[in-house]
Amino acid sequence: MVKFILRQFGAKTASPMFFALVAAFVFCCASDVAAQDNAWAKKMFEVSEHNFGTVARGSEVKYRFKIYNRYKEEVHIYDVRTTCGCTAAEPSKKTLASGESAYIEITMDTERFVRQKDSNLIVTFDKPLYTQVTIPISAYIRSDVVIEPGSVNFGTVAKGKSSSKKISVFYAGRENWRIKRLIIKNSHLKGTFKETNRGDGEVEYEFVVSLDENTPAGNFRERILIETDDADSSYVPVVVKGSVEADVTVTVSSLGTLQAGSKKTFNVVLRGRKSFKISKIECESTNRDFQVKLSKKSKIVHVLPITFTSPKQTGRFLEKFTVTIDGRKEPVTFEVVGRIVDHSFE
Repeated sequence: MVKFILRQFGAKTASPMFFALVAAFVFCCASDVAAQDNAWAKKMFEVSEHNFGTVARGSEVKYRFKIYNRYKEEVHIYDVRTTCGCTAAEPSKKTLASGESAYIEITMDTERFVRQKDSNLIVTFDKPLYTQVTIPISAYIRSDVVIEPGSVNFGTVAKGKSSSKKISVFYAGRENWRIKRLIIKNSHLKGTFKETNRGDGEVEYEFVVSLDENTPAGNFRERILIETDDADSSYVPVVVKGSVEADVTVTVSSLGTLQAGSKKTFNVVLRGRKSFKISKIECESTNRDFQVKLSKKSKIVHVLPITFTSPKQTGRFLEKFTVTIDGRKEPVTFEVVGRIVDHSFE
């Protein structure tokens, strides 16, 4: 292409600025061609579109698009944007090593926008190749139903404890509008509601959502449905989220990529609500070469340096550990992940 342009305009008269413009032109053309060949990038996404359906005004409306790097090469996200001000996008991270996952969280603005809203998530990659992936997003935001606050957020709840939260639902329209029931699939959640106001075409309900003491530890994000007597769009979704924190939590750093037969030391941090003592730590696979130093003291935070000698087998690596704690009926478990590569690919 450059030779063609030089033949047309003459190489002798070309200035440095001319060559810069030509180079920019060629780069743009090449980028456009590469962007069209995005089949490899699309394969990393779990879904190719998302419809939030009908939602109430003021409600929290979010969705996470999961990305998994199924390739040997490192993948880098250059840019993430949306085509409508009604949506915003944020990646959890931009660089994905082979076998790593990430997500792009989409948020729909239900405060400033109502009725049908259509947008596109555009994800631009510049490694290993330049390309773009476009994912359609849509929602219908009701203007007659408002939820306050926008979600049922339990925050952090200690394991073994129950908790309750309240929200209000406001309606403006029919005099005889009613809520029929709550649909909750999670057995650890219960919900009740009562009418608190009705008049002049306005209706208000109060909801109480409870989390029971048997909820397992970990983060949770659920969706309950409010069923109304509307002929159309009879269901209004509400997000329920929070985190149940165990008495002992574990933070593990990834092993990343290791050469076969090499050694690496990483830290495992155990944090308790009160001081505790570790009796022993065991590896599920008896043939793994792990070395760990345990403290004999009772502490709130234990930092365990673990030295690992990687196996000769290449590929994805996952190992499970069990930590026995004095006075605790159940052991604490955690996983360590990484990828083993042959030294010849260094």
